[in-house]
Amino acid sequence: MGIARFTYDGVSDAAITQHPFPSGDGLGLALTRFHRADCDDVVLLLHGLPASTDMFIMPEHRNLVSVLLDEGFTDVWSLDFRMSNRFPYDTETHRYTLDDIAVHDHPAALRELRRHIGGRRRIHVVAQCLGSVSFMMSLAAGLSADVASVTSNSVALVTRVPEWSKWKLALGPNFFDYVVGVSFLDSRFGDAPIGTRGWLISRAVSLFHPECDDHACHMISFMWGAGRPGLWSHQNLAPETHARVADLFGANGLHYYRHMRRMVGAGHAVPYDRKYPQLPRDYLAEAGKITTPVLFLTGDRNHVFTDSNIVCHDVMSEAQPGLHELAVLPGYGHVDPIIGKNAHRDVFPRIVDFLRRHSDGSADGAR
Repeated sequence: MGIARFTYDGVSDAAITQHPFPSGDGLGLALTRFHRADCDDVVLLLHGLPASTDMFIMPEHRNLVSVLLDEGFTDVWSLDFRMSNRFPYDTETHRYTLDDIAVHDHPAALRELRRHIGGRRRIHVVAQCLGSVSFMMSLAAGLSADVASVTSNSVALVTRVPEWSKWKLALGPNFFDYVVGVSFLDSRFGDAPIGTRGWLISRAVSLFHPECDDHACHMISFMWGAGRPGLWSHQNLAPETHARVADLFGANGLHYYRHMRRMVGAGHAVPYDRKYPQLPRDYLAEAGKITTPVLFLTGDRNHVFTDSNIVCHDVMSEAQPGLHELAVLPGYGHVDPIIGKNAHRDVFPRIVDFLRRHSDGSADGAR
């Protein structure tokens, strides 16, 4: 029997509680708390698109939540915001952008978190993919400044992608919206009935992915990457993980690609439009004002956002020398630094070390 979808079996010896709350524009979001004991340094985890809390609590190997708890960070929270595949939002027609998340999701989550932990404890954010981009946007705009540190995996405020991804971003959203007639792409299209649009899309994508026989793996590569596979190196995944990638990475709405197209064209994070005047027109121009230390992580085989975090680290370090850090992870890609079978050995110790150096030392003494 396989691993149950949306399971919490990967975390033991912790009280697990759900804390639903509304976003600023009225969507139902949720924080999940993994609590062993009160801790002065609280960790908040942010998934990417189209993932969820599940990427941090995988039972098939030592996951990030369990490592943090074991290393003395005994109060860990994970946010499922509007990109989460635990919600139906991305299988509905919508026009959400990363601006909506920066303005309405992350600030509301921090307020809800503060309501439970109080105002004195430090909050450390560990963010993946577009969770990282949107949070860094919110941080740079001064909307989510109440954090002690940020760990950003793969991409932050610089957005550089492979050439094939540029073509997909340029042509894909309108093609699928107006020609094919689908408002989202889904890793589960391969399970659709034979001859349906989803099935045909999946089979067409699989023609170009001979590296494995899993249609969900192929779709996810097509949705975000430019490799075979695009988001990870196969050797970094446990077999159980590869068998359930559709559980971990679901559907995502096409309109997010339009925002990414504008960012990729600019080379860095920019607002989609002027809907929110509180957001800066050029995030890199504001990046130098960020005084929160950031650990930039990226695999050296990143086929989604290439060297985005390397460049972002260099740019932000020019303005704040010595504040930010960079770790390039040999043999890793875009998301396997979080979901990889050996990430607990190769990646998580770097995150824990960074957190400790920006905490009060209580986590070190709690072990």
